[in-house]
Amino acid sequence: MYMSYPRWQQMLNCLMYMLMFLLFFCFRWKLNGTEILPKAGSHFSLSGGNLRISRLNRDRDAGTYQCLASNSFGTIVSREASLTFAYLESFKTQRRSPVSVREGQGMVLLCGPPPHSGDLVFSWIFNESTTFVQQETRRFISQETGNLYIAKVEPSDVGNYTCVVTNTVTKTRVQGPSTPLVLRKSELFPPFLFFISSPSPAPSITWRREDGAPFPRKVDTRKTNGVLEIPYFQQDDVGTYECVAENSRGMNKVKGKLSFYAPPHLIEKPQDVQKLIDDSLVWECKATGKPKPSYRWMKNGENLESTEERIQVANGVLSISRLTLSDTGMYQCVAGNKHGEVYSNAELRVIAAAPDFSHNQLRSQTMVKVGGDVLVECRPKMSPWGVISWRKGSEPLQQTARLHLSACDQAAYKITKCVSEASVITTQPSTLDATVGESVVLPCQVSHDPSLELKFTWFFNEQLIHFGSHDGFFEKHSAGDIMIRNIQLKHAGKYTCAVQTKVDSISVALDLIVRGPPAPPTQIHVEEITDTTASLSWRPGPDNHSPITAYTIQARTPFSLGWQAVTTGELSAVVIDLNPWVEYEFRVLASNRIGTGEPSKPSKQARTKSTSPKVTPANVSGGGGSRSELVITWEPVPEELQNGPGFGYVVAFRPHGATGWMQAAVPSPEASRYVFKNESIQPFSPFHVKVGVYNNEGEGPFGPVITIYSAEEEPGRAPTRVRARSLSAAEIEVSWKALPWNASKRRVLGYELRYWSKSEREDTASVQRTVGNQTSSVIRGLRGSTSYYISVRAYNTAGTGPPSSTVNVTTKKPPPSQPPDKVMWNTSNSKIIVNWEQVKALENESEVTGYKVLYKKNRHSRPSVMETNTTSVELALPTDEDYIIQIKPFGEGGDGSSITLPSKVKGNWKLQIRCLLLVIQSSPMP
Repeated sequence: MYMSYPRWQQMLNCLMYMLMFLLFFCFRWKLNGTEILPKAGSHFSLSGGNLRISRLNRDRDAGTYQCLASNSFGTIVSREASLTFAYLESFKTQRRSPVSVREGQGMVLLCGPPPHSGDLVFSWIFNESTTFVQQETRRFISQETGNLYIAKVEPSDVGNYTCVVTNTVTKTRVQGPSTPLVLRKSELFPPFLFFISSPSPAPSITWRREDGAPFPRKVDTRKTNGVLEIPYFQQDDVGTYECVAENSRGMNKVKGKLSFYAPPHLIEKPQDVQKLIDDSLVWECKATGKPKPSYRWMKNGENLESTEERIQVANGVLSISRLTLSDTGMYQCVAGNKHGEVYSNAELRVIAAAPDFSHNQLRSQTMVKVGGDVLVECRPKMSPWGVISWRKGSEPLQQTARLHLSACDQAAYKITKCVSEASVITTQPSTLDATVGESVVLPCQVSHDPSLELKFTWFFNEQLIHFGSHDGFFEKHSAGDIMIRNIQLKHAGKYTCAVQTKVDSISVALDLIVRGPPAPPTQIHVEEITDTTASLSWRPGPDNHSPITAYTIQARTPFSLGWQAVTTGELSAVVIDLNPWVEYEFRVLASNRIGTGEPSKPSKQARTKSTSPKVTPANVSGGGGSRSELVITWEPVPEELQNGPGFGYVVAFRPHGATGWMQAAVPSPEASRYVFKNESIQPFSPFHVKVGVYNNEGEGPFGPVITIYSAEEEPGRAPTRVRARSLSAAEIEVSWKALPWNASKRRVLGYELRYWSKSEREDTASVQRTVGNQTSSVIRGLRGSTSYYISVRAYNTAGTGPPSSTVNVTTKKPPPSQPPDKVMWNTSNSKIIVNWEQVKALENESEVTGYKVLYKKNRHSRPSVMETNTTSVELALPTDEDYIIQIKPFGEGGDGSSITLPSKVKGNWKLQIRCLLLVIQSSPMP
């Protein structure tokens, strides 16, 4: 409670507090929780409250510092500040062994940075060059580990590599020992190599959000090193991101989830407060942050321990009842998570006050019934509590067997009493029952003095019922009755109707029984388990006043989607048709005539016994691969169908027409591919293939026999009669003579067009592919008035064949860049006549040969197109509809820039003539 003072006195008090603050403020510092005591000659010194540290030492001075400020009102502490030392030691000088790798493979060179503190930046030097290795599609430097990754190693990559580490704080830089990279021809992989994926050709890498949301402009998606950088990360950037790698052989993608974490931020702080002795205090402290912050309170710089029952701390709320003068002081709320802490300060001042009746006056009249009791309360406001006495008239009241004195002060009060007949509840106590989902009315009828007003109050299991809450189940019905709608099991219990008037109060109780589905069974145990069955036992739960008629058993495994009902033997608790060597949990549901109850708690996990496998791989196929290879692929058998440990695959194959089978064991259960390589395998030769399964319990069956072709050779001939002609400024049509479709088993699956401009290199050419025996294709999206070179190759699963001879063609001049100008139109009857000024092409543009007039009813309808070589057009349009009209010139270079009438044109019976300067639009018609 705040005391009321004149404004001048408040200002004077404020000045006094400020003066006391300045005169008596003192500062202390702690290091790692221990107070610092500066002495003469010490490297610690205080200057105006600031801590100065001279002759810094990493081992002695590193740690967490905290400032404590004290004056006559109390003590507060600052947030913690961490002092760390950045450093970077040198690499060990020992030499590193050469790393050998086959051409075309991927590998990683380890950096292994030396001991350090502070953020590091990693780079690599190649062959003692003065420039660093640049990241691109084949090279990537991890700024987490410093490792250098190279995909698809080429001969030009051979040489010495040196890792360079820079400390961003100290700006110091150290170089590691060089690592030689050499090419080898051995088939054995040395044990110290780390291999990374090296697809051929090198894939293009793109990023996208799983929810389809576009990247904000701050994200640079043009980078080619496979790294997505999101500057100024915000809450909106949270989500799942996909990295998509794609080349002509296919596509692969991987997902990663980004989460947002934030240090605490206070949104509700305690405020300075002045209270009376014996008052109560509630201070609430709220903060946002991720993870959710935790809270603690401090008083005068020390953690507040709630050793007294009157002091409670919970979830950022500090409450103190029956305040005393010793509670005065400086309090701090500290909200923190693993990303930091925030402090909030507030002062509590506890004062005394004289008795005051202004807030709690005695009632001037009290009504009672004959023979009843009456209580007259006297509650003055005073701090601390004082002596209280009563008077009747001018005579002091003395306590007797019938009169008990408990309150009042100096003044005398006159009390007038009125007498009334007692109230009686006419509804007899009873027991009601209902079924879950029904509605029931609980009655409470009263006979009473009509001059008195009745107040009805209902209690459920001695707890007050608040109508409008309780999820809307309870409603007032009529008079004192209430209704419970859509009754649930939780509504069973004792209900009490309490009736109160000015002179008396009465009550009546009734019991409500709710019948419903049974409660969950308990103590579920797996008594015995085999490879496909499990015997269960359990105890029934309460039947909720309706006998149990049946039980349902459900099971869950690490491979199932939630709980599944399982098959049991007739009139038994034996579960059958389980999968061998799988961990199961079971639960039981009981049913009665009303319905099925909630499930029991799950049993402990139990694994079925193992047996030989019964399921073979699905989708066995293959083909492709390198020369002299037979590639066989399949879908791995799910773990829940492997039936035991030691699971693997048996791959059997034979050339078409042979009788004996060749077999190979693939011991990995996750394997999905086997490659048989032999120089005697002819290209694109058919093989019979079947894939079987086995585990430690024995062999399983083989799947069906299918036919798979060995790897083929790339086409050996180049297309001939390659021709190219320009269709427009942006299109070129290319044609060629097709190769024989299946010559010498070198199939042709299609053709690959490579094209590049005169200012570009051939190795940067763009690629466009056709499918099937197509002999022409149109290349689009080109630049006008540009010379292009084009070659054509055949391709199949083995790759591309030799290129055709290169042809050269120049695209036509760009279309007119200026839209029609000075557009005029008028409407009459059901016609619209539009006129415009002739468009003149620039010197570097193709000549205008005509105009296209597009018109449609609305933005989403398909436009109608009219072509003309004049500068006017007459459109026959209905008079009662709106139209959007667009005009664009065209020439041999294509369609030029368009112009759209700025608003809808509506036909009417009045002559309208307009001449407008229209806005240029280069985009297609909306």
